[in-house]
Amino acid sequence: MNFWSIYQHGFARVAACTGHTVIADPHANAEAVLRQARACAQEGVAVAVFPELGLTGYSIEDLLLQDAVLDDVEEALRAVVAGSADLLPALVVGAPLRHRHRIYNCAVIVHRGRILGVAPKSYPPNYREFYERRQIASGEDERGGTIRVGGAEVPFGVDLLFEAADVPGLVLHAEICEDMWVPVPPSAEAALAGATVLANLSGSPITVGRAEDRRLLCRAASSRCLAAYVYSAAGLGESTTDLSWDGQTMIYENGALLAESERFPLGDQYAVADVDLDLLRQERARTGTFDDNRRAHAGRTGDFRRIGFELDPPVTDLGLKRRVERFPFVPADAERLALDCYEAYNIQVAGLQQRLASIGGPKVVIGVSGGLDSTHALIVAARAMDRAGRPRSDILAFTLPGFATSDHTKDNAHKLMNSLGVTAAELDITPTARLMLQEMGHPFASGEPVYDVTFENVQAGLRTDYLFRLANQRGGIVLGTGDLSELALGWSTYGVGDQMSHYNVNGGVPKTLIQHLIRWVIGSEQFDKETGRTLAAILDTEISPELVPGEEMQSTESKIGPYALHDFTLFHVLRYGFRPSKIAFLAWHAWHDPHAGAWPPGFPEAKRVAYDLAEIRRWLEVFCRRFFAFAQFKRSAMPNGPKVSAGGSLSPRGDWRAPSDGNATAWLRDLGRIDV
Repeated sequence: MNFWSIYQHGFARVAACTGHTVIADPHANAEAVLRQARACAQEGVAVAVFPELGLTGYSIEDLLLQDAVLDDVEEALRAVVAGSADLLPALVVGAPLRHRHRIYNCAVIVHRGRILGVAPKSYPPNYREFYERRQIASGEDERGGTIRVGGAEVPFGVDLLFEAADVPGLVLHAEICEDMWVPVPPSAEAALAGATVLANLSGSPITVGRAEDRRLLCRAASSRCLAAYVYSAAGLGESTTDLSWDGQTMIYENGALLAESERFPLGDQYAVADVDLDLLRQERARTGTFDDNRRAHAGRTGDFRRIGFELDPPVTDLGLKRRVERFPFVPADAERLALDCYEAYNIQVAGLQQRLASIGGPKVVIGVSGGLDSTHALIVAARAMDRAGRPRSDILAFTLPGFATSDHTKDNAHKLMNSLGVTAAELDITPTARLMLQEMGHPFASGEPVYDVTFENVQAGLRTDYLFRLANQRGGIVLGTGDLSELALGWSTYGVGDQMSHYNVNGGVPKTLIQHLIRWVIGSEQFDKETGRTLAAILDTEISPELVPGEEMQSTESKIGPYALHDFTLFHVLRYGFRPSKIAFLAWHAWHDPHAGAWPPGFPEAKRVAYDLAEIRRWLEVFCRRFFAFAQFKRSAMPNGPKVSAGGSLSPRGDWRAPSDGNATAWLRDLGRIDV
């Protein structure tokens, strides 16, 4: 395995190409196709898609019926086939071809010196500015047949899938322009039949607003079909007698835009992206209704023909041509992040409001440490009370200092409770903790500086024990504060500890998102300025359980690893089931250079760090051991709480069901493939 090769990690590089068409000059256009094909080959592209009727130009009208042009098309196609002999990409080229008594608008799939097959356009339009049926026959009913082209009989029809035998999951289908605009596109049936890369060769002329319509259709097709959609439109050189052309190219994957090129280009231009075939396969496997839909349409999808070919992809380091978010739970786009934060916060607020209403409107009992998680749970509770028309004094907030609680965090806890107007109190747990340690015979009770797990858990357990008894006494429920990241790592005290509560609003929110939720709460002025200042101070505080006394603050991340990397891993494990080796590959591309790529808005400059492969691998191993081999028993008994992120939740009643006595062997074995 070459760790640095995209083709070793389930990716396939695709390109959507456009350029300057020469009207009715197939030889000139063939040269342009090969010129771009050679450039794509240099970049390691597996599939290159060209515009509709690219060998002649889309806009030549009745010239499509001229034998001189059609003869030249066949000669030009031979030139493309011959010129492809030593090139990597499968070329998807547009050409008009004679077949039986008609002319068909075709996508010709060419690879390494041979034509693999020909797919005709299913739905030639005949409305508004389009009059294709004057020259072109519909190929909608062409299935199971062949066509003679380039001196050979090759498969012909809308039922063709082109499968790379040596790139698992790379299955190509081609449709043409209008085919995408009908209610049931050919690509939908092809996807159900197994296609993962859907190509659209388009001649679409441009009018105001049409580019957005195309984006909408491409995005929707990729999302509904759980596929990549590669779109290439005709550009300059087409006739401007009555129309104009913009050369739009796009690559979408499962609803996400991977790449697009600038419109109205003057010459050759292409969008290139690395499609994640593993991601598409995982999405289809997890979305059972996808295959249910295939069975419902088996009469149309069961007879697709698969044409095999050997791509022979490079196994060298080609880089990675796709955006990888450093924080997959936290988009770097400012508008998207603001919307995500608005939704996440209100999901939590609405969840708590409904739970309180459904059980008789009890008070809320919460422990407030001055750290991120309890801070966020408290501001969720405050807004829930506001929405329910109840006083914030119905929130009974306790700060429970222990042996290592700092003045800084305790002061922040008091400032926050006071500014929010909740019922605030302080309950020092150290006398009870000393008594318990003494009765247990723990060395700390005799003055020895022994700060083991028992020492820590006595404090964590007492805090939760007090909160539950206070809730009994004062007619309330205990609001949990532990987050999704801590659940993943098992970083909580089981049972009578911070693992347990009556309801947990944070259980579906990863640590990295909580930080941005608090930033959003400040920036959107959900509370007054004094509360905002306290929230900002809490954001600047080191993440710590504050359980072990000492001069230096106890750092959670120095012990179990950076939450940024753990959340990165969690997202790709939980959402897509990726292998550790692939996650490491993605993490390196996301994190190895702090100056590359975008950071979420508002992310502090001082915290913009980098991680090398050795560090990524080290913490991946910690994650695998804790997540798969240790922490599940805590998740199997986790309290109720709302799912927040599309990345998933760890509730045993929802996204994640796993045995509590599992092991991490398979994941650690895969991790061992990485040669740091």
